[in-house]
Amino acid sequence: MKVVLFCGGYGMRMRSGAADDVPKPMAMVGPRPLIWHVMRYYAHFGHTEFILCLGYGAHHIKKFFLNYEETTSNDFVLRGGRTELLSTDISDWTITFAQTGIESPIGERLRRVRHHLDGDDMFLANYADVLTDAPLDEMIGRFARRDAGASMMVVPPQSSFHCVDLGEDGLVGGITAVSDLPLWENGGYFVLRQEVFDHIPENGDLVADGCAQLAKQGRLVAHQHRGFWKPTDTVKERAALDTAYARGDRPWAVWERDSAGARA
Repeated sequence: MKVVLFCGGYGMRMRSGAADDVPKPMAMVGPRPLIWHVMRYYAHFGHTEFILCLGYGAHHIKKFFLNYEETTSNDFVLRGGRTELLSTDISDWTITFAQTGIESPIGERLRRVRHHLDGDDMFLANYADVLTDAPLDEMIGRFARRDAGASMMVVPPQSSFHCVDLGEDGLVGGITAVSDLPLWENGGYFVLRQEVFDHIPENGDLVADGCAQLAKQGRLVAHQHRGFWKPTDTVKERAALDTAYARGDRPWAVWERDSAGARA
């Protein structure tokens, strides 16, 4: 299936200064940017047709792929001055680069690339800055068997804060970690049918408009995932992922785990 990735936002909390115009999906985790890790995840499950919804800092994303160096993340042999790759990342990928506006909300970005979907009944969509080890095949299969317009992955609350239960007299009746509350957050990793476009108005939002309307009609399903899921909204979160990558702790890299098992 085709994969639509939203990678056109400003990402202000990831920027180090006014002169830093690198979009958030291009923040580095290990030797590759976030967007590569997301795309590599989808490619591992056989989904290699990507539609990138570009906006702010689009030239950085275009430049990265136009000048892509396979040797950065693949083994190779240097023979007679010529490089012979032993494996490859993107040789079988098809990437459509679509400018969807600087200020466009996500729903509008999706509307603007609809013609690139070729009328496919089902397609995938996601943010380009969130990593997971979720079982994508299972998510897709479960949705395919349902009569629904959209599926979204939901995850437990990620906040480290606590909620305080207050009585009328100001006395605290209890303290509960947000992560322990019976709540779920939108985790992205959408599986969608064309029906979703019926519920996204011009300049609308995918979740607040499209998914919300489908939910009211009982046509939105959720995949609950308690495994690894990490957003990358801040410099601190990106640095934590980079540190984890350096020490070999990268559960989102399912392609490494499965290939290691095959070699064993």
